[in-house]
Amino acid sequence: MNTYDMKADAARVVDAVEAGGVAIVPLDVAYAITGNSEDAMRRIFTAKNRSFDKPSGMLSNWQLFNDIQICGERERAVVNCVINEHNLPMSTVASFRPDHPVFEGVDPFVIGHSSKAGTIDMLLNAGEFHNELVCQAYARGMPLFGSSANTSLQGSKYRLEDIEAPVREAADIALDHGTSKYANDEGRSSSIIDLSDFKTIRIGVNYERICEIILENFDIDLIANGMAGERAAMG
Repeated sequence: MNTYDMKADAARVVDAVEAGGVAIVPLDVAYAITGNSEDAMRRIFTAKNRSFDKPSGMLSNWQLFNDIQICGERERAVVNCVINEHNLPMSTVASFRPDHPVFEGVDPFVIGHSSKAGTIDMLLNAGEFHNELVCQAYARGMPLFGSSANTSLQGSKYRLEDIEAPVREAADIALDHGTSKYANDEGRSSSIIDLSDFKTIRIGVNYERICEIILENFDIDLIANGMAGERAAMG
């Protein structure tokens, strides 16, 4: 079984992104591509052939969620139940605090293409490396924005070697941690839930189990609530 130096690998990624670069990183839900400068985000969108109308998301954790996303206690309890009590990954969309110190110094272009209509998508609990990476970045006061490391609309990739060449070549650093934990034939990544109305933005890994958990504990029926309008935040 392969073992990886999570702290050292995360530090290498954070160093590269802090210098204005692009990184491909292994997450439990899929490989992702991340950066936080205008040049990095332009490179990511271009390499993925991704429309600039589709916002990126933000790699996040429970602390960032509580500090930055704006929602009620019930919504916060739902997220806590899924990611902490049941240890499942998910992405949440909600209003956010653009004046939070972590965004200080971030180019308006980057914020503008990592949010939509005053909301931001936060990827939560996507594995040990994801959590280490976000903690180190947050300790330096810097956000990590990005999306799945693949050509737009071609499905998530779960091995570094499966990522299309133009996307790989856009990265200044690319880590290979083997196959993502939640690799699947459908090309799914994280499930994305809009916390304002509990509509589903994207069906992802563990979606059926997330629906069961939220229905059992909060009497919220994600399936009955239906799908929200297209956002494609981390696709």
